[in-house]
Amino acid sequence: MSEGKSRFESGEEVVVMKFGGTSLEDADAIRRAVAIVQSRLHSQPVVVVSALARVTDQLLDAGAAAAKGRLGAALDLVRSIYVRHEQLADELVLGARRPLLDRELRREFQALESLLHSVEMSSCFDLRAQDHLLGFGERLSSQLVASALYECGTHAAHVEAGACIVTDARYGQASPLWEATHQRLQDALVPLLGRKQVPVLGGFIAATEDGTPTTLGRGGSDFTAAIVGAALNAARIEIWTDVDGIMTADPKLCSEAQVIRKMSFDEAAELAHFGAKVLHPATLSPARRENIPVHVLNSLRPEGEGTEIGVRARNSAAVTAITVKRQVAAVEIALLRAINSEVLSAVYAAFDEHGCSIDVMGTSLSRLSLIVGSTVALPKIAADLAGIAEVRWQNHKALVCLVGENLRSQPEVASRVFAAVSHLEVRVVCQGASERTISFLVDESKAEESVRRLHEMFFPRQKDPVNDWGGISTAFCQAG
Repeated sequence: MSEGKSRFESGEEVVVMKFGGTSLEDADAIRRAVAIVQSRLHSQPVVVVSALARVTDQLLDAGAAAAKGRLGAALDLVRSIYVRHEQLADELVLGARRPLLDRELRREFQALESLLHSVEMSSCFDLRAQDHLLGFGERLSSQLVASALYECGTHAAHVEAGACIVTDARYGQASPLWEATHQRLQDALVPLLGRKQVPVLGGFIAATEDGTPTTLGRGGSDFTAAIVGAALNAARIEIWTDVDGIMTADPKLCSEAQVIRKMSFDEAAELAHFGAKVLHPATLSPARRENIPVHVLNSLRPEGEGTEIGVRARNSAAVTAITVKRQVAAVEIALLRAINSEVLSAVYAAFDEHGCSIDVMGTSLSRLSLIVGSTVALPKIAADLAGIAEVRWQNHKALVCLVGENLRSQPEVASRVFAAVSHLEVRVVCQGASERTISFLVDESKAEESVRRLHEMFFPRQKDPVNDWGGISTAFCQAG
């Protein structure tokens, strides 16, 4: 950790605030985000923003269209994005900042159209081109939000994240080069904070040491917030989204899901790994390393408590949450000889070469059982391993996972889980090496029933107390 990194010595408290796309989807949402930032001005806020809702998908569609020779359709998509940002500027920025914002937006869209022409000419939309293209969404939104803050009297300054977050050249999901990144972030942000300015950065985007654009992967704006927080030794990191916090289950699957008020870094990391959508899986590593609490909050209800993630869990229950990852595949690798380090290295290398991540792995004397999130690369992996193994797989599976800090001290939970779902043709039951997870595989069509049954077991619905309200009948919302 470099000297001068901590701002606690001067009595100042840095708060990193990340706003997701749904928290910035229209003018009202951006006004709410601005008000939330202004409520933190007693500290030293640093703002990280995602692209506006749906913009990243539109950019992907534009790039794919250009690569197929449909440049007109690609440019139409881009112009619709431009019109949306201009309309938001019309509603949010009316003062002296507006001419500067207009110039910035025009410059970005000219560069974006030029890039699409290049994609059309080359007919190539590989991961490197995708990273370059998708970065425009965050740059546009961060310039818009910085201007909206400035319009409301907050001394905000736009900071180009690509000049601060330094990564390797693994396009599509690059990894930060920590020492260079920390130094650049401190050089760029500490002077602004010293002048009581509010830095605003686009999340997700980065660049190699030579300046080639990269990204941290889809959902990587959370990761950017954690990287910034670690570099500044922030007091806390706030992830602002459109839900009340991390919940005991996906409320779309289980209407009785409850908000988890406090949980550990380890529990949250396991949930993110096994499919929970609230946090990017890589987010928690920098925060945990620097012991910076992470708060997940709802920008629609900023007064809510949300979820606090810290070093230790404060939950006595055996199970903290239940999550499900859909569209996974069960892979069986029958080895032609006994497992050893050389064979395992070859298997891992094949999966890594084709960018196929492994969620769960079990081993026996000459067999590996894997759960993977995509089958796209499996034919090529099978071909690569043909000399040492036979690879087979089954699609349309779902991985259901129970997470809890206290699972390690209550081994009987596994037997209760298995009894509850045994009639659903559970294919795999395994307890994670971390001792914080129990996961099993079912047909995708049975995922919802599995979650509901387990949630009812571990989070029984509390009966509302019977009160005499003098004949008045009313509906109550159950507290999380």
